[in-house]
Amino acid sequence: MIGFAVAHAVLWTFILINLKAAQDIHMDVAEAFAWGQKFQLGYGKHPPLAGWVAGLWFRIFPVADWATYALAMATLGCSLVISWLIGLRVVDRRRAFFVVVMLALYPIFNFKGFKYNPDLLQLVTLPLVVLAYLNAFEKRSVKSGLWLGLAGALALMTKYWVLTMIGAIGLAALIHPDRLKFLRSPAPWVAIATLVIAMIPHLVWLKEVDFVPLTYAGDVYGLSSRAQSVQLVLGYIGHNLALLAAPAVLAAIAMAWPSRSATLARQPSALFAQAWSRGENRSVNALQALNIWIIQIVVAIGPPLGGLIFTVYMKTDWGISLFFLTPLALVAIPSLRIQRIALLRMVAIWLAITLVALAASPYIAAEEMAVNPNGAATYGARSQLARELTQAWHTRFNTRWAVVAGTTEVGEPMTFYSPDHPAPFTPGELWSSGLTSLEEARRLGFIGICDTTDGRLPVCEADGRLPVCEAWMSENGKDAEQLAITTQRFFHGQPGPAISWKIYVVPPAK
Repeated sequence: MIGFAVAHAVLWTFILINLKAAQDIHMDVAEAFAWGQKFQLGYGKHPPLAGWVAGLWFRIFPVADWATYALAMATLGCSLVISWLIGLRVVDRRRAFFVVVMLALYPIFNFKGFKYNPDLLQLVTLPLVVLAYLNAFEKRSVKSGLWLGLAGALALMTKYWVLTMIGAIGLAALIHPDRLKFLRSPAPWVAIATLVIAMIPHLVWLKEVDFVPLTYAGDVYGLSSRAQSVQLVLGYIGHNLALLAAPAVLAAIAMAWPSRSATLARQPSALFAQAWSRGENRSVNALQALNIWIIQIVVAIGPPLGGLIFTVYMKTDWGISLFFLTPLALVAIPSLRIQRIALLRMVAIWLAITLVALAASPYIAAEEMAVNPNGAATYGARSQLARELTQAWHTRFNTRWAVVAGTTEVGEPMTFYSPDHPAPFTPGELWSSGLTSLEEARRLGFIGICDTTDGRLPVCEADGRLPVCEAWMSENGKDAEQLAITTQRFFHGQPGPAISWKIYVVPPAK
């Protein structure tokens, strides 16, 4: 299992390096790197675990594009191993491995898994919570409750969205026929107490910053109408069903050998009921399988239903991490027989897709840029801008560039690509990351950056329709030296978009 996970992570790291060769890293990845430069109890938008992991990773690996893809794939490789351990508590080894190969074909574990962020890290912490719950449900001991509480705290330190999974686990514990055995044991109560105690430092921080992550969620993901909510929920459902179709269809192909229909036809209709009544089966632990089914059903139905009732913004990618149990929920159906040839075929399908993707990835990258040469968000040369600004700062002041001021889309990439790794400051952002402050920026000096080609930027009425970024720079950088820089990248002779930047170089305070 570990060998498979390592092979998957290594091969897809190389594939992503090729696929993204024409691009800089995604802003989410640069943001996680920026968080990791300073270990805090929270970073404005999210709890701290994603930043801590990135900080530790880049103390070992160089600050380079390939290392970000390696981090994403290492995260997903860990997820595969944990999912295997979950599977072993529910099904036999053959089915557990089949589940893992299905997950490896789930798009978030390959093509869509290129950006390391809190959403991706949930694919480690959520499986850990489920594994700890299955262990606590079975052993019902103080120690198992302690591990469940710690796993829950770790998940909450990743992203508050994991409350959906924690709630589903709580419902599973209350609905399961063996609930009284579990609830009368010390495990659930030790777990709750451990989670609360472990979260106290973060809760104190949350209060100190006036609950800015909740402000961020409300401001960024607020909705204006019920119709918009319905549209987003439908998009959320359709998006996640489409992603799940890939591993499900490929698994069906792998199992479709000639004797399959005959094998299923010979199964008595009462097999499932019999296995449930005994609580055992050669291939499936029906008692633990019921936990998996309940959890998966709740997290599949709960978020979109809540989105409709409370008109909550439903971002399509939020659901991806909630469906890692779907392959196991399907494979745990006792009447389903998975022969050895099916597992071999499934591994062969994974290997074929992976090797084809590896061979085609350089050509896909070139074709994508040829089709969309003006994708500023994708192909904008922010790495080039970071190098030029670092040199400009050193030439003028012969000191380290300490602070960059600009939007998240611009500032965090400067933190990643500049060898000085300046702390990002986002003007006007209520949910400040806490990595620096306006006072520190004025004391150390900063470089402010405004993207003049971004038509989405709002304007400031008080400044004669002056864009907000430029209005802020004019107010806070009165002694600034103003520069105009245009960056453009080329890939295989194909030009990317030319982006014009207004630069404000504010010297350190004397």
